[in-house]
Amino acid sequence: MHLKTPWNLQPVGRRVLNALGTLGLLLALWGCASERAPESSFVLLDGSTLSTQQLQGKVSLVNFWATSCTTCVAEMPELVATYNKYKDRGYVTLAVAMSYDPPSYVVNFAQSRQLPFQVAIDNTGAVAREWGDVKLTPTTFLVNKRGEIVKRFVGTPDFAELHKLIDKLLAET
Repeated sequence: MHLKTPWNLQPVGRRVLNALGTLGLLLALWGCASERAPESSFVLLDGSTLSTQQLQGKVSLVNFWATSCTTCVAEMPELVATYNKYKDRGYVTLAVAMSYDPPSYVVNFAQSRQLPFQVAIDNTGAVAREWGDVKLTPTTFLVNKRGEIVKRFVGTPDFAELHKLIDKLLAET
């Protein structure tokens, strides 16, 4: 049985759905502002491990990259310069090589380029999955002292913008 109503509910329903969709989007964006970095354990080139818990209290840049990624290789000097600029102020860079990157290539790259920061190999792909199923490189996360992801860059970051953000985060208590 179909009930007749004196007004058309379809436009009202659409407005309600649009409002709920907008609210959902705002909540999702708001949630990103304080999304916690996942609990991860990184295997470093020397065989030791580093956890996200050990990064607490520091501003951290976690960069997913590969030796076969030309954009990753091109941005590496800027990552080195950024690390050198802020390392004495409580800033850490961690370069995480993707699971498909041969470990010997990663070791050779890190040694030949004299990377001053820690380099990890995600040989199982578990770390990339924990960080939002990272597939595109470079993907870079900036994490504040409280362990919250503040910014995610896919592709080369705008380094001027990144430096302003790092300055701001380092000034926070």
